[in-house]
Amino acid sequence: MHTLSRSHAWPILGPAQVRQLEPALQALSPTPLMQSAGLACARLALAVAPHARRVWVAAGPGNNGGDGLEAALHLHRWGKEVVVSLVASTGPSPTDAQAALQRAQQAGVRIQPDVPKEWLQKMAAEDLCIDALLGIGASRPLSADLKAWVLAMQQGAAPVLAIDVPTGLNPQSGQWLDGETGHTLAVRADHTLSLIAVQPGMLMGHGRDASGQIWLENLGYQASQHRLPPLAWLNAPCAATPKPHASHKGSHGDVAVIGGEGMAPHGMDMRGAAVLAATAALHAGAGRVILSLLSGHASDSAPPDVMQREFKRLALEKLHVVCGCGGGTAVEAVLPEVLQRSACLVLDADGLNAVAQDSALQNALRQRGSKQPTVITPHPLEAARLLGCSTAQVQNNRLKAAQELAERFQCSVVLKGSGTVIAAPGLTPRINITGNGRLAIGGTGDVLAGLVGARMAQGQNALDAACAAVAQHGQVADAWPPGEALTASRLAQRLV
Repeated sequence: MHTLSRSHAWPILGPAQVRQLEPALQALSPTPLMQSAGLACARLALAVAPHARRVWVAAGPGNNGGDGLEAALHLHRWGKEVVVSLVASTGPSPTDAQAALQRAQQAGVRIQPDVPKEWLQKMAAEDLCIDALLGIGASRPLSADLKAWVLAMQQGAAPVLAIDVPTGLNPQSGQWLDGETGHTLAVRADHTLSLIAVQPGMLMGHGRDASGQIWLENLGYQASQHRLPPLAWLNAPCAATPKPHASHKGSHGDVAVIGGEGMAPHGMDMRGAAVLAATAALHAGAGRVILSLLSGHASDSAPPDVMQREFKRLALEKLHVVCGCGGGTAVEAVLPEVLQRSACLVLDADGLNAVAQDSALQNALRQRGSKQPTVITPHPLEAARLLGCSTAQVQNNRLKAAQELAERFQCSVVLKGSGTVIAAPGLTPRINITGNGRLAIGGTGDVLAGLVGARMAQGQNALDAACAAVAQHGQVADAWPPGEALTASRLAQRLV
């Protein structure tokens, strides 16, 4: 059993893939998988709550509940005071779950059909609740009865260990099963035990907050030994490569940032966005950084190390271009040339909005293909505009949305958000879990675009540059001093 390490490229599987693997894994093990899963859960319960006297197991009628019953059996044998609340089944329970119930009953585990309210009031912070209600098969909103059980877990003093996935969370999307209703009720676990493989929903959307510390018990699954391709891989940060001594500014590429519409068009000066991207590229180690403001006026706030140049004087064929940051409507005039001529391109923000509105620009983006490496960096609303769908549809299947964008425009894609997805044509996408809510402020996306541009300028291909930049962007935020405000400008200056 392992904690989910950010330094390893873990395979990420969906519910259907896990179900497909179970017979093969069972064939390799002399012990029923449910018993192995229950034992793993019981051991983890002792590890995370070593001083617990009381353990409440909320168990559903399916396989997840069976895992909980097996865990309860072991904890009971080990001297814990255990109560299992078992949801009544409306149909036949799985065979393994029935066997788990019989084993728990024979061992003398206290099992009842409702929430033990008076007993729960005696539970303390060192005790433990185990959420074994729904698991990876969950797809519908919670019933009123289940909501009552979830509420009991949330209102108690004891921490919560969820098996497979916290109840109320969609295991594939990371959205709430109840939708965004404003009064969503779901388990917010302190720990979650993933069995066989981690579900994508635990790494995206609300899953990042609901899952707590993620643990993995693979039950014998090894991606290298099974021919089942994962839905995604965890994005593992790349180690920084020091610059060789025998190098010069021309060895590390030239980045040109094109954006920054002035005040006149709509009463808002957006030059700062382009300055942030240029600052990020500079601090991330690009050899030379050129700022080309669409306002037509130089910026006094740009670092003195950044050169400023008119767009018409840019040798796009030799440059790694970052285009769109603060571009407003002015970017539309330069995009055809940028898409056609740029040697390498990172397209962000208003550049993406312009493409979404113009089929000719969409064709130009698609035609760049592999000969002119390209990364687009949409947030969910920009992705929805490009795909012609709603933001909710993007968020309900972020992996699919990112891959569809990659295939449609034949480029690498960074779909930003909680659990940023990085995709490329014909390749398995990656999910990034560095970063936190501090990045949810204006300007951090511009910093990311500049960082991707710098990594491409330093010789990484489009996908690797995107993966490395996204991981690093989040790592800097994760290491941010607790008492210091994170701003986009400070973030840009801390890149190395």
